[in-house]
Amino acid sequence: MKKTCRPRVTVLLLTVLLLAVSCSSQPKNPGDVISIRSSAEKELELGNKTASRGDYDIARELLRECRRKAIITDDISLLIRSSLSLGNVLLTLGQNDEAFAQFEQALAFAEKSGDRELLSVGRVYNARGKLLTKPSSAQDVLDEVTREAANIKSNRLYIAFSWQVRGQAHRELGSYAEAEAAFRQSLDIHVKDRSLENASYDWYTIASVRSLAGNTAGALEALEASIALDRRIENSWGLAANWRAMGDVYRRAGKQDDAKEAYQRARAIYSALGYEREAAEIDRRMAN
Repeated sequence: MKKTCRPRVTVLLLTVLLLAVSCSSQPKNPGDVISIRSSAEKELELGNKTASRGDYDIARELLRECRRKAIITDDISLLIRSSLSLGNVLLTLGQNDEAFAQFEQALAFAEKSGDRELLSVGRVYNARGKLLTKPSSAQDVLDEVTREAANIKSNRLYIAFSWQVRGQAHRELGSYAEAEAAFRQSLDIHVKDRSLENASYDWYTIASVRSLAGNTAGALEALEASIALDRRIENSWGLAANWRAMGDVYRRAGKQDDAKEAYQRARAIYSALGYEREAAEIDRRMAN
């Protein structure tokens, strides 16, 4: 859900603009190109991390700037990777047409470059988009991602992402044991690589699977694990999302008092962050 404009967003956008002008758009010598590429790689990493913390508007601008610098330096690998990340963020913001345009461009560049691994990564991203927007069945997505994942070997974060998408497809199919097993593969990679934002999200998705399977205690346990990680890395957006999910689990289990307490904690965090639209959604859930 797209969030309302907030003062801290303005500050972060100014930071993005400063990053954008930190390198000249016209490289003067080979050293300039190296500097621009280095800056763009940092923006890609920061954009992905910012998205994992719920600041999708900021992530979108960082990734757009990263993509611009990839074009300036004619770095095809960076162009593909930034387009895929940007596409994911645009999907979250509901900008589906632009998101799939980014995926298609990434796939076209991967095909021309002959990079088989990045081509498979692009197909995984595109398949996830089709899973979320429903033009493809969950089984078709699962089959495609399983096939393409065999070519993804060098980048552990992309390997983990492919497990995440397989888990999402299994969840759609109602194959909850297989879904949790896939999400745990992703979790193992993120824990070993100390990618704690992503590990927190893995626990969040595991909780959703357990809740759908009727395992209330297991779902709450997974959310507690996610909350512990978000507290450790001070991910306020993740904390709010987890408390909201905990409220949903308690409500589904008929524990209205516990649900209300969890919702109130989520609402307090959203409100303190300035996410008034999300806070209003919590109010609607508590009223139902």
